[in-house]
Amino acid sequence: MVRRQLGRCLRRLRSAAKVSVDQVVANRELGISRAKLYKLEAGQHPVKPQDVVVLCQFFGASPDEIKRLTALALATQGSADAAIPEWFQLYRDLEQVAASIRSYEGEVIPGLLQTGDYARAVYQAAQPDDGEEAIKHQVNLRMERQERFFSRRPQPRLSAVLSETVLTRLVGGEAVMQAQVEQLRQLGRRDGIEIRVLPFSTGGHAAMAGDFRILDFDDPDDPDIVYLEAQIGARYLQKPSEYDEYQRLWRLIHAQAVPLKEFSP
Repeated sequence: MVRRQLGRCLRRLRSAAKVSVDQVVANRELGISRAKLYKLEAGQHPVKPQDVVVLCQFFGASPDEIKRLTALALATQGSADAAIPEWFQLYRDLEQVAASIRSYEGEVIPGLLQTGDYARAVYQAAQPDDGEEAIKHQVNLRMERQERFFSRRPQPRLSAVLSETVLTRLVGGEAVMQAQVEQLRQLGRRDGIEIRVLPFSTGGHAAMAGDFRILDFDDPDDPDIVYLEAQIGARYLQKPSEYDEYQRLWRLIHAQAVPLKEFSP
């Protein structure tokens, strides 16, 4: 999906610049063959960031556009890191190109909002037999994922509704949680980031069946996605009826939740 999105963007740039396939192929400095260009634009070929840069420059793209498409190219690279489950790699790539992400979390701070110490405590609780090197590697991967997401321009929108449980469970101890909540408060002050809390006092709510994330994309050719994660796998829902149902759940819990800055346990 990310490759297709990038391919369409490259094709639009080429069309807007009135550059033909023959002109691309004839420019030997680009090093792009006819077959390669067709595959790139069709989303059928792995995309190297350097190829994106030279093509964008040839098409007269703006620096911001080049940066955005280079980020897409990096997302198509994937990762051979064995520490990242295969089923999560797709989500990680989609996360890096989504225009907005909305999530409901009933037990844990969303990965994009975690401090390093909180991430460490979560991983240690899930994998108590792993050694220090494995733990450090997982935490580093999470911090790198955050860096990639928050360095994107334009900044994607991020909205999270957290169960009160998420804020009151002492993951890693009191000091770790205090630092984590403070980071949430700081992030919540940024433009485009919204953090809300679903208090216990609301009683029953529409999302008691479990966590979910809704990813929306700017390109109308890319279907918006609902992501459901379990311990050893995930589901990606794309049918309009499925998306509409989770939109309904989101509206209900969002209305019940209060802004983090107004929440007090």
